[in-house]
Amino acid sequence: MFYFFKIPSFIHKIYPKYLWTMPSKPKAIYLTFDDGPTPEITDWVMETLKEYNAKATFFCEGKNVEKHPELVQKLDSENHSIGNHSYSHYEGWKTNTTDYIADVEKASIVIENALKGSIKYTSQSKKLFRPPYGKIKASQAKSLQNLGYTIVMIDVISGDFAQNLIPKKSLKKLLKHTKSGSIVVFHDSKKAFRILKQVLPKALAIWSKQGYEFLAL
Repeated sequence: MFYFFKIPSFIHKIYPKYLWTMPSKPKAIYLTFDDGPTPEITDWVMETLKEYNAKATFFCEGKNVEKHPELVQKLDSENHSIGNHSYSHYEGWKTNTTDYIADVEKASIVIENALKGSIKYTSQSKKLFRPPYGKIKASQAKSLQNLGYTIVMIDVISGDFAQNLIPKKSLKKLLKHTKSGSIVVFHDSKKAFRILKQVLPKALAIWSKQGYEFLAL
């Protein structure tokens, strides 16, 4: 499976209406976690982040939120941001637009129901959506943007989902490519945990020593 650890800047220019990086506030990194929430793993991520006073954005799958609403409630209570990662994790390029939008909206309803009563979540000025696999048709993106969603992409990829990746390489690439304003993606999933548990604490420790803070979108 081929993927970039660092998304080339020319791709940002081709899709300028998607969010790839944040304004370069001095020494800030924007950590994101896809595919959860997952029992034990999402809890471990929260505890690890807490050690560095780090906030992050969790792009949750609706079907996982439905099974584990208490984890989303805990993320919200600890002041992490909650984003939408669709309900069924469809690949946009292989899904017709009508079905794709319905799936995203289904996830939105599930997340809102899980967080009913959360003033912080319901008062968010923008809805955050990250397309599964980073693949989305222009028609899908336009429809979601018309519904008020911000399409959040990625600047730096940890590669934690890659079963043949050596954790040391993941860490090396993260440290090389992550800059202030970078949106970095990890995954709080069973598949990714082998690499995540080795790389995330080390990256946080090094970035903290370099003076970075960790902010939610």
